[in-house]
Amino acid sequence: MPHSATRRTILLTTAATALPLTAACGGGDDDGGSAAASSSPAGQDLAKAGDIPVGGGKVFKEQKVVVTQPEKDDFKAFSAVCTHQGCVVADVSGGTINCACHGSKFAIADGAVKQGPATEPLPAEQITVEGNSVRLA
Repeated sequence: MPHSATRRTILLTTAATALPLTAACGGGDDDGGSAAASSSPAGQDLAKAGDIPVGGGKVFKEQKVVVTQPEKDDFKAFSAVCTHQGCVVADVSGGTINCACHGSKFAIADGAVKQGPATEPLPAEQITVEGNSVRLA
């Protein structure tokens, strides 16, 4: 009887092959941040509220979170992973969250796509703002 691969063997082989490929797709980090999944604990301080500019925001590459302040004292947070091909977004400027990999832009107020090629918005993330501290929820 010829040797035939079981479904489990195929799945394990596929997963073992795909894992290194997905790790290599993350895009470059110029600040030494990790492209691996975040293991940041809830409650971790991200920034002082005063460090998040009104009408702008800040990308936290290590935590893969972007925090914005569309209007004074109105803080929002989104995944910093672009919905197009998984690059971590580069910056927040000109009223948008910007991905340098392929040029996608997202609204700072709700993460909606402002310019493609991304077609899906950035997912919202949970933060808390207490006093002058912005923390992961």
